[in-house]
Amino acid sequence: MKFCSMCVTSKMGYFIQRMSLGFIHSGSFLTVEQFSISQTYHSFSSRMAHVFVYGTLKTGQPNHKVLLDGAHGRAALRGRGRTVQPYPLVIAGEHNIPRLLNLPGRGNRVAGEIYAVDEQMLHFLDEFEGCPDMYQRTLVTIAVEGAGGTLQCFVYSTATYPPEWVHLPYHDDYDSQGEHGLRYNPRENR
Repeated sequence: MKFCSMCVTSKMGYFIQRMSLGFIHSGSFLTVEQFSISQTYHSFSSRMAHVFVYGTLKTGQPNHKVLLDGAHGRAALRGRGRTVQPYPLVIAGEHNIPRLLNLPGRGNRVAGEIYAVDEQMLHFLDEFEGCPDMYQRTLVTIAVEGAGGTLQCFVYSTATYPPEWVHLPYHDDYDSQGEHGLRYNPRENR
């Protein structure tokens, strides 16, 4: 099993990495100070990280079912949002996969969904997204719809892509059945 460089190699590394993020525990947002205190009283496995999904993992999209499968861990939809900075969201490759190019400042403010996921789901998503080869898991600031605030979330973007992808049309809200006409080819059909 491969994990990207942001992935955890030890529980202590996980704890230190997450200190700057804030966490969800038992459905409530914890500040960094509360998180530090709560770690004494709560098991490590109960912590949740935020992941922003913008493509086939969103509700109603072809791969959403993996977020619902408890065998992969826990994932809870926390809301919708948009990237604070614009990014190029392109549909590329022979399978018409949505890809967020790691070029902050270019493209559109990308819409998606925010999930709280446990460590097991985070590791599953790393593998599912081909991290670190196909995508890299990075932190991005998301403007949360209806809350008026921002949140640091992990996002699967790519810094490794053919140069011509930068010239593909940029999207702001992916839909596999969208007007772009580029139908996603599900994994089970490849």
